[in-house]
Amino acid sequence: MASKAETRTGNDYVAAPTLIGVYAFLFSAFWAYTGFTTSNFTNWLLENTLTIPFIILLYYLNRWHKFSTLAVSLIFIFLLLHVYGSQHTYAENPFGEWVKELLNLQRNHFDRMVHFGFGFLLAYPMHEIFRYKLRLANWLTYLLPLEITFSLSALYEVVEWLVADIFFKEGGKDFLGMQGDMWDAQKDIALAVLGTTIIMLHVFLVRKGLRRP
Repeated sequence: MASKAETRTGNDYVAAPTLIGVYAFLFSAFWAYTGFTTSNFTNWLLENTLTIPFIILLYYLNRWHKFSTLAVSLIFIFLLLHVYGSQHTYAENPFGEWVKELLNLQRNHFDRMVHFGFGFLLAYPMHEIFRYKLRLANWLTYLLPLEITFSLSALYEVVEWLVADIFFKEGGKDFLGMQGDMWDAQKDIALAVLGTTIIMLHVFLVRKGLRRP
C-alpha cells in the first residue's frame, strides 16, 4: 500500500474540467477533419473502430479517478497521433514520408512512432491510477504499465491480423503496413514496451530526486 505521505503534487495536480473540455473540442474537430479529408475512408473507419470505445472508457475512468493535467495532456497527444495516422494509411503518412526522405530511410516509420507513443504517452496515466487510486505497492505502479503495454500491444497485433485476414484478403499486407518487414509486429510491440520503459524510468528517477533532502 502507498504511504499516506504520497500525495498528488507538482505535475500530479488534477486536470481542470475546462482543460478537458478544450481538449475534447480540439480532438473532436480534428477527428472530423481527418474523416472528411481521408484518402481511404474504409481504412479510416477500421483504424477508428476502437477510438470511440476508448474515449468512452476514458470518460468513466476520469470520473472514477481524476487524472492529472500531465496525464490528460499525454492522452490527448496520443489520440491526435492515432487519428492523424488514420487519415492516411500508416505506410503512406505524409509526416512519415517527410522523415523518410529527410533521413534517407528505407520505409515510412510513422506506424513505429505511434506504437512507441502508445507506451511512452499512456504508461504514465496507468501508473497514476495504480499509484493514487488503487494505492498499490510502489514497485507495482512501475511494473504493471510495462506488462499492460506488452499485453495490449500483442493483442492489438492479433486483432489487426484478424481484421486484415477477414476484410483485406487480397491486400492484407498493405493494411497491416508491413512494408516488406516480416518482423513488423514484433518490432511494433518492442517499441511500445521501450516507450513505457523510458517514461517509467524517468518518473522513477524524478520522484527519487524529489525525495532527497
